[in-house]
Amino acid sequence: MPTEILMPALSPTMEEGTLAKWLVKEGDTVNSGDLLAEIETDKATMEFEAVDEGVIGKILVQEGAENVKVNTPIALIGEEGEDFSAAPSAAAPSSEASAPAADAGAEAAPAGGSEAPAPAPAPAAPAAADGSRIFASPLARRIAKDKGLDLTQIKGSGPHGRIVKADVEKATAQPTVAASETPKAAAPAAAAAAMPTGPQAEQVLKMYEGREFEEVKLNGMRKTVAARLTEAKQTIPHFYLRRDIQLDALLKFRSQLNKQLEPRGVKLSVNDFVIKACALALQAVPDANAVWAGDRMIKLKPSDVAVAVAVEGGLFTPVLKDSDSKSLSALSAEMKDLASRARDGKLAPHEYVGGSFAISNLGMFGIENFDAVINPPHGAILAVGAGVKKPIVGEDGELAVATVMSVTLSVDHRVIDGALGAQLLAAIKENLENPMVMLA
Repeated sequence: MPTEILMPALSPTMEEGTLAKWLVKEGDTVNSGDLLAEIETDKATMEFEAVDEGVIGKILVQEGAENVKVNTPIALIGEEGEDFSAAPSAAAPSSEASAPAADAGAEAAPAGGSEAPAPAPAPAAPAAADGSRIFASPLARRIAKDKGLDLTQIKGSGPHGRIVKADVEKATAQPTVAASETPKAAAPAAAAAAMPTGPQAEQVLKMYEGREFEEVKLNGMRKTVAARLTEAKQTIPHFYLRRDIQLDALLKFRSQLNKQLEPRGVKLSVNDFVIKACALALQAVPDANAVWAGDRMIKLKPSDVAVAVAVEGGLFTPVLKDSDSKSLSALSAEMKDLASRARDGKLAPHEYVGGSFAISNLGMFGIENFDAVINPPHGAILAVGAGVKKPIVGEDGELAVATVMSVTLSVDHRVIDGALGAQLLAAIKENLENPMVMLA
């Protein structure tokens, strides 16, 4: 029987996507690894590869379909000569969702009249006890069904934990947990997830009846940003540490370096120094180089620093891995490349997933100080303001003028306590006020 090709989860935060372009057509023979389609996720447009081999028997979701939920059937694949006539009809895109009719609980009636009984709805994708989706290839699902395996009991080895053929072939049969046996704790969790987090659209629209306005449709990225940051502020116990950092030594040192690097076409920014300072500080205070993982903390060895990049409709946080061991010029070149590709929507998931620490710099916009929201599972984020000329009291007690940059460290109190956070921020300040030390 035909196997469903499902809308894949191409990034850890993806819940739905747009089927931008089919790279195959009905009747084409494909092998595992062949490109099937281009899919727009909440972050970028990515190519989707075939997991199974066979013939594309029916395309269920047409090009341009938006809001197609992850795990929704988008096409059928089967063997040469297999009959696909009883399969569901292709779904037409709509403003609400673009899933095939089977996703709504019914399939298209076969030709020959309305009296023919409709086929039974397609079975729902399996879910774990906590209600989360189980991602598995169509072939893996079919083998699991034949062997009587419970997919919720199998650990996937594919991308983002996807269950593939090899996982089910080496698994042994285990009793399937009936729906009635699902832990009772899942019910309150589902109810809590369904609770509204603020006024609904209809309520807000009524407030502005008679006023001129424009409704702006949320794209996938904006939806993800809204969901993740709401979750972060609701679930992460933030606290904030603030310091002023004198930049005059750094600005002078940067100017000297840029003169020497000019023949190589390298121009270092203050942000490059901030990245390096944070990376080295995480090495100096290793207990702060950690993330929250539900029932435990994970302490990282390298300094993987994420940097917020504003893009149209949202933001990315590409990660500069091993920042502590890279030169300033290497960090500068990598940051420019990541930022450019982020704005073009060409980053791969592994380039913006991970890290233990993030930097958000609004100094170039004239913002002197602000508080940033932690991007889970990071342990902290540094909000960087603009360098401003200010009067200071020198070490000799005399008044002087210095370029001062205000920074705020937002900290997850579950991961980093106050004293530890203070040590981390002190190390960052020390590195920036004595920039030559960072080259030692």
